[in-house]
Order: sequence, then structure tokens, then C-alpha cells
Amino acid sequence: MGEQNTPGEGSTPGEQNTPQPARRVSAVVVPLLGLIAVIVGVIVAWNNQQTTSFGWFAYAPLSDTVFMGNGMTMVSQGTQIGLAVTVLGLLVLAFWAGLRIGRDR
Repeated sequence: MGEQNTPGEGSTPGEQNTPQPARRVSAVVVPLLGLIAVIVGVIVAWNNQQTTSFGWFAYAPLSDTVFMGNGMTMVSQGTQIGLAVTVLGLLVLAFWAGLRIGRDR
């Protein structure tokens, strides 16, 4: 039977704790991409805020009240895309933080 070295067997102290290069890169790149996505999404959503004016006509012969749509806000497609990118960036950051916390335990 061949010998198998498991971490800690036959290795020098401290050797098992060195992170692999892929982990070091992902420890920096993943949160950076998440943060960039959040910032870009907020900027896109902020710049696409526009007052959308529209109207409609409804016939209500027995109604004595007039409908006033004050406070009604319509969200443009650019704002929706910006908010979606922001949420995606926040999900990436939350996933990365969960992995990081789970790995440290």
C-alpha cells in the first residue's frame, strides 16, 4: 500500500496553513467584484431616475370622486437594471462573507 500524506502528517509546521494561490486570488477578486457591482448598480439606478409622465382616461359614470394619483412613482427600465445589478453585487458579497466566516470556524 502506498503512503498518503494527509495535512499534518510528514509536513513541516506551518506548511498546512499556507493558502493555495487560487484561494488568495478569490479572497480579493470576489469581494472586489461584488463591491464594484454594487457601486455601478447604484450609479446606474441614480442616473436613470426620471419623471415618467403618462396618463389614462377611464370612464366612471356613477362616481362622484376624482382619482388623483399623487405620490405615484414609476420606475424606469434603467433604474430597474441598476437595482438588479446592486442586488446581485450584494448577493455576491453576502455569499463570500458566508464562505469566509464558515471557513474560519
